[in-house]
Amino acid sequence: MQLKLGISVFFPCYNDSHSITQLVIDALETLKKITNKFEVIVVDDDSTDNSRNILRNLSDKYKHLKVIYHEKNKGYGGVLQTGFNTAKYEWIFYTDGDGQYDVKELPLLIQLISNDIDFVNGIKISRKDPTYRIVAGSLYSFLIRWFFWIPIHDIDCDFRLIRKKILNKITLKSTSGSICVELVKKAQGAGARFQEVGIPHFERRFGNSQFFQPRRIFHTFYELFMLWVNLMILKKDYH
Repeated sequence: MQLKLGISVFFPCYNDSHSITQLVIDALETLKKITNKFEVIVVDDDSTDNSRNILRNLSDKYKHLKVIYHEKNKGYGGVLQTGFNTAKYEWIFYTDGDGQYDVKELPLLIQLISNDIDFVNGIKISRKDPTYRIVAGSLYSFLIRWFFWIPIHDIDCDFRLIRKKILNKITLKSTSGSICVELVKKAQGAGARFQEVGIPHFERRFGNSQFFQPRRIFHTFYELFMLWVNLMILKKDYH
């Protein structure tokens, strides 16, 4: 039985040529089983590998696929902003384009939808990353929860289903990975009601993380600091 709700699914893509095809196909097949109102969006952030050629071929083949090409790299936050602004249906789901999450697990989030829930967030089960990333990620999540008083456990889990009307109430500005904190905190300020569910996490098979570079780390933590000042100290910029 198909649901009446409409779902927009989008993926950030930066040099994800080895994984993006399967993600798109899995998303389309999964959505067909859930609803007849859906779209899949890929936001390519000025990839330098073969991603763009692959996406052009995919968009020619699948009518429910829309591809947005950034002509200049806008960073992870910029990609999410584009995805949220492009999505048209009442529920918006996104996950990363590197294949560390299985989009076929989307029904786990959808089954938690109700009139009392606006934001469903995954929690990584048995994180399949190098030890240093697991330790750093756990410490980061702990600190973010206490510094920002956010209502979820795993801020680093980019496997999220959000009611569009909540996103319409907020303005996102971060261009780095700090956008995840901004998104959750501003959604909380806009009255969002949260639910969480365990999600399998898989080893990265292709490419390398774009985050663990000195310039990106510095930029992310600078944005986090400014976000903390604005939201927690000055109590402004929620909407």
